[in-house]
Amino acid sequence: MIRAEHLVKTFTKVEKKNTKIEFNAVDDISLEIKAGEILGILGPNGAGKTTLLRMLGKLMRPTSGSVVILDEDGTEITDDIEIKRRIGYLSGNTKLYKRLSAREMLRMLGKIYDLPEDVTKNRIEEIVEILKLSDFIDNRIERLSTGQTQRISIARCLLHSPKTYIFDEPTLGLDIISSRAIVEFMKAEKESGKSVLYSTHYMEEAEFLCDRIIMIHKGKIVAQGTPEELRVQTGTTNLRDTFLSLINDEEGQ
Repeated sequence: MIRAEHLVKTFTKVEKKNTKIEFNAVDDISLEIKAGEILGILGPNGAGKTTLLRMLGKLMRPTSGSVVILDEDGTEITDDIEIKRRIGYLSGNTKLYKRLSAREMLRMLGKIYDLPEDVTKNRIEEIVEILKLSDFIDNRIERLSTGQTQRISIARCLLHSPKTYIFDEPTLGLDIISSRAIVEFMKAEKESGKSVLYSTHYMEEAEFLCDRIIMIHKGKIVAQGTPEELRVQTGTTNLRDTFLSLINDEEGQ
């Protein structure tokens, strides 16, 4: 479980005449994601989604506020190595070792995670089945398609059996087959008690998958709840119109 309280991340940008201006990419956000839950983070480009996810994954320090990783009994986990074992993080700029085959890379990661060789081997076979990788698992990564590469990126997140997945736009730009494999994976992991936290531009995908949704705009939460609660709140019939209604309200339109 992840709990965040009053997260703020401040950056400095340079305006005209070399004037430096501070702004909050994330501005006082609190949230909690529990075991067996899919939580969607939605917002327009520049809303602060990626910055928020990086702080939740302990990859970026907040300017203020806190993020705590909790064990099943509610005990805070403070050991950095244990935190890394509990989180599988996928970002849009994840780099893979292109000259290795996908299987070779996963074996190497097994050593990095200090997994026994037989455990790594068995885990790879499970992942091949889960993400439908059998046709290209032994191909060099540099020869894979965009969708295949994305599935290998997700396979990297699965290898150490994390408790929580943080996915930043996991299906962006993928073909329907690759997208379906990833969506089905997220559903299955939720059913097994894992937590899934992810951002997406695809409203229909979020409506289908999410137990709860947090919508952010200009670094702030503008609404949160189940898809049904958000539709009722805005008097809309689908999440796309819900999203537009909330953003327009924020812009005063």
